[in-house]
Amino acid sequence: MASRRPPSTSPLDADLPPDQAALVLRQFRVVFNEVKTHFQQIEKQVGLGGAQIWALSLVHKHPGMGITELSEAMDIHQSTASNLVRQLLKRELVRSEKSSVDRRNVHLFAQPAAVAVLKDVPGPYAGVLPDALRKLPEQTLSELHHHLNQLLQVLQADSEAARKPLAEL
Repeated sequence: MASRRPPSTSPLDADLPPDQAALVLRQFRVVFNEVKTHFQQIEKQVGLGGAQIWALSLVHKHPGMGITELSEAMDIHQSTASNLVRQLLKRELVRSEKSSVDRRNVHLFAQPAAVAVLKDVPGPYAGVLPDALRKLPEQTLSELHHHLNQLLQVLQADSEAARKPLAEL
């Protein structure tokens, strides 16, 4: 006797074979589409990428922060943070001042134009995925972390990608 598929409980699993891998793949597609749509909407509205907006919002929120602090706050490589700052400096959305203590370090400050840009951005500044993850219970995050680690091992994924902003992928 052939096994019957249980009734669909979600539009995500409608019209799919009862293959769990296919169901999970569809969920990943929905997540990636939400992230992509959010970043495209931001870029269309203000002409800046999602990573630039996030960096700009952090500089605005923490006047005088340095590139090291920015890279730590965004959990990205310091060279990536430097590139983001260079783009924001070029657009005159931030200004930098050399530290009086150590001239190699700079302090970053949002310009008035940055405030105007941030007012036009649909939040959250860090992106929809980090915002959604912060809303999940700790137990769910722990389980998700464990299972995604298993997936990354099967993929033999390059761990360097972990420090790139989603908006730049």
